Amino acid sequence: MFWNIGKIISKRTEISPHKTAIFFEDQAITYRELNNETNRVANFFSAIGLKKGDRIAVDLFNCPEILSIYLAAAKLGLIFVPLNYRLVACELQRQLTGCGARLLIFSDRNRENIEPIISSIQVESDKYFWVSDNFEKHVSCPSWALEFQREISRYPCEEPCPEYKIEMDDPLAFLYTADTVGVPKAVVLSHNQTFYKFFQIKIYCVLRAEDIVLSQIPLCESGGLFIIATPVLCNGAAFVLRRAFHPDRFIKDIEQYEATIVLALNSMWHQIFKTSEVEKTDFSNARILLGGGEKPSFWLLKKSLELGLHIQTGFGQVENSAMMFMPVDNLKIKRGSIGLPGYFNDSWIEDEDGNRLPAGEIGEIVTKGPTIMSGYWNRAEKKTEPLIDNVLHTGILGYVDKDGYFFMIDRLKDMYRNNGKDVYPVEVEKVMGDHPKIKNVAIVGVSDDYGQETGMAFIVSYPGKRVTKNEVYEFLKGKVAKFKYPRNIVFVETLPVSTTGDIEKSLLKQENVQISAINSI
Repeated sequence: MFWNIGKIISKRTEISPHKTAIFFEDQAITYRELNNETNRVANFFSAIGLKKGDRIAVDLFNCPEILSIYLAAAKLGLIFVPLNYRLVACELQRQLTGCGARLLIFSDRNRENIEPIISSIQVESDKYFWVSDNFEKHVSCPSWALEFQREISRYPCEEPCPEYKIEMDDPLAFLYTADTVGVPKAVVLSHNQTFYKFFQIKIYCVLRAEDIVLSQIPLCESGGLFIIATPVLCNGAAFVLRRAFHPDRFIKDIEQYEATIVLALNSMWHQIFKTSEVEKTDFSNARILLGGGEKPSFWLLKKSLELGLHIQTGFGQVENSAMMFMPVDNLKIKRGSIGLPGYFNDSWIEDEDGNRLPAGEIGEIVTKGPTIMSGYWNRAEKKTEPLIDNVLHTGILGYVDKDGYFFMIDRLKDMYRNNGKDVYPVEVEKVMGDHPKIKNVAIVGVSDDYGQETGMAFIVSYPGKRVTKNEVYEFLKGKVAKFKYPRNIVFVETLPVSTTGDIEKSLLKQENVQISAINSI
């Protein structure tokens, strides 16, 4: 089938050109204005020689430019690669090299992480484009880049007409994640999968054109781009967007915009519920409150019920976002559940031999359906990948009850989620292991007082060379993004190991593990 995601903004402009598509930092942008900007970008991309299948990367905070670039890429069959703006230079270098991006668009804040790597990545020398995001005053475009808005302003806003066809199964975007050995991998998502995801969200939320949808999940993440922005624009609703999430501002936006659908990661809801204004906030216009990103904590569920709010949590991965949904009717009865499979997902529990397990038995959550990724970029030869015969193996241990509700128990993979972002300990352990004072290190995900996951590092120092917490953080600076830093550090004399010599992280997670702790921070 020849169709593409970029057509959603074109069609919406025909239906409701003067309706607000985005409220960005309190500025209204209509569907016509967004489509005109998208077309200028698309015509610009064509003029500079980009063609179907080329990868274009963006390193931007939330802004309308991300959406116009994303939709323009879709109209031309280009592959959109949103980079996490929290990443440092060496992390960006690996991802840009891995996807072979021809073009990079970046903002003021991210210049310091781009400049050191321009000579070591494949981005063409005339295809670095700078976007001013007003974070810093008196900042100008660097000499080695061009100003994005000035360049696209020279091009017409007529619909682009590529000479080639774009098919629904063509790649639309690459979203990066990591694996258990700390290697970044690009999840390939097609136009077709994105359309099915829209229908899944529309059915679950009963999405309406008159909805005002509030969310500050970063657009560089699956939740922001595919669970919020694409369905909202496809359905003709209005999207309240800000550059970054601030809980106090978020609370004010709920009332200011009379938001009807409010979505935040569970980690964001934690911050929102800790604000002084939350108990005074009028949520009456919000017919749907959504959470997700990680397993809901008991504190979050309890606090929401105390406030009389019903947050419908869900579950998903980059490989298949919006996989599970929690109906509002059973929030109290099924407390702690991650929900029911989405409308276009079949999910079940399997044992290690691939046998389906009955209700109540613990095994791996697996799923299939048209919303699942196409695979990983340039990793088709890997036999250990989670997509086997079009079935996605999530790496999550759980069970299903007699009513079909799924519950998460633990992860098979060595990883945890910090504020909704995946952290693979091995990546950070490799860096910390290079410190001259650190003999051995193991990082595990543990729960804080509110049930939120955070990293805890157990460090064995060389004799007479004990490292400090500040030294650890200073050593990590510029090597991994800050959200990957372990929040807690414990100094120990030894680490528990198995008979094969592997560190037994399951023992480190236990509250009463018997280790010789020297100091705890």
